[in-house]
Amino acid sequence: MSELSDFGLVVLVVAGGVMLALLASRLSERYPVPAPALFLLAALALPVALPHIKTVERIGVVAVILILFDGGMNIGWRRFRRAVVPIATLGIVGTLTTAVLVTVCAHFLLDLNWTLSGVLGAALAPTDPAVMFSILGNKELGGKTGTILEGEAGVNDPVGIALLIGMVDFATTDGASGWSVVQEFVLEMTIGLAVGIVGAGLLVVFMRRVRLPGEGLYPLRSLAAAGVIYGLAAVAHGSGFLAVFIAGLALSEIDVPHKRQIQRFHTTLASLAEIVVFVALGLTVSVGQLTDEGIWRDGLLLAIALAFLARPLGLAPLLWPLRLKIGEKLFLAWGGLKGAVPILLAAFVILADVHDARRLYEIVFVVVLFSVVVQGSTVPFVASRLGVPIRAAGR
Repeated sequence: MSELSDFGLVVLVVAGGVMLALLASRLSERYPVPAPALFLLAALALPVALPHIKTVERIGVVAVILILFDGGMNIGWRRFRRAVVPIATLGIVGTLTTAVLVTVCAHFLLDLNWTLSGVLGAALAPTDPAVMFSILGNKELGGKTGTILEGEAGVNDPVGIALLIGMVDFATTDGASGWSVVQEFVLEMTIGLAVGIVGAGLLVVFMRRVRLPGEGLYPLRSLAAAGVIYGLAAVAHGSGFLAVFIAGLALSEIDVPHKRQIQRFHTTLASLAEIVVFVALGLTVSVGQLTDEGIWRDGLLLAIALAFLARPLGLAPLLWPLRLKIGEKLFLAWGGLKGAVPILLAAFVILADVHDARRLYEIVFVVVLFSVVVQGSTVPFVASRLGVPIRAAGR
């Protein structure tokens, strides 16, 4: 009965997450607290826990696939292309520089060795598109600012994941060097990019030329295609997340039957994935665990250093040459919200049996909680103060 009980808990998390989402949507309308923060806090308060971190890791991977595929479709190739230089610069170089600066902060503030600090840096470098979409709701940022933030999050999730995999190999392999991290990162990104481009091209041809007997099959076909593209890239030791994001960008621009239904289907799935993953992640820790050994203190110290030091300094030289107002540049530095991906990466660290992995996981959890509650709640206010327009979506 253990297997049935474990699976029953997963079903409970999914169904309970949907009900929680309905409540959170109402609360988010009245109070300036992002829905992901409510999911995490509610799950943290529950007196249950998921039995295996492996379960959470699998839920998280599926959720990120759905979110990135939908994110690519929402951004669209045309919007992405107009801001491709700042997106690529912030998503790749900005992520790497942020990881380095977080590593330095973790080493000196938390008294961790350089290897564990590097693992934390890689885990906390990527931002989260799902959190930003949830905070904005039915609104969108005007100008290029919103496109850059969304595009950066779509690009830097695969970058952060590839970097984390390299750091985990470095931390768990005797005789490994920094060069092995670089090799792993380049391999992941190159294969992911290649599979994404080829897969997107084949997907476009397939969806244009092959008709299906029922309207309801079209969204399922695109969902299956996303899974195939991710799986092929992952099996080839590449970044399946980057490949899926590229496929979403490609799908946004092609004219296929029932396209609106396809987009609505994937947006709904991505919203559900966001709910489920945050609830699942919240069930992996308890309040008592976070108060042990100064985890709260360490997490808050690193969160403050990340928000006010590492990201602004890491992005400053990259934002300087962009043709944006100073308020928009400051907003981009502040709007790098953390979400499910950093906690998922920390789960990879536990599964890889990295030394002191549980402590790292709990520190990342606190950093993410700070980001979605404190930074996330202030996004609309900061945008208005810095002159970044927010309008109703579609206007």
